[in-house]
Amino acid sequence: MATTHSSTRKFHKKEDIMAWSRSNQWLKLEVLNATETVVEFKAYFLDERLKANVHHEKSTFVKEDGEWFYVDGVFY
Repeated sequence: MATTHSSTRKFHKKEDIMAWSRSNQWLKLEVLNATETVVEFKAYFLDERLKANVHHEKSTFVKEDGEWFYVDGVFY
């Protein structure tokens, strides 16, 4: 939550993020494209049923006071 921009933090719940991340087995992170403010990536994981999944996202970031914050993402 500390790396989420204050303008969008209210849309995220720490408990939900933690539950989702802990219920999966993360296998690999692939960065597809990156600019100064946008990162497109695929995160490969196994869910709790051991089914293979891919989280494909294009994330937007903003830099404030020398620190980067996640603003939002487009999911594919």
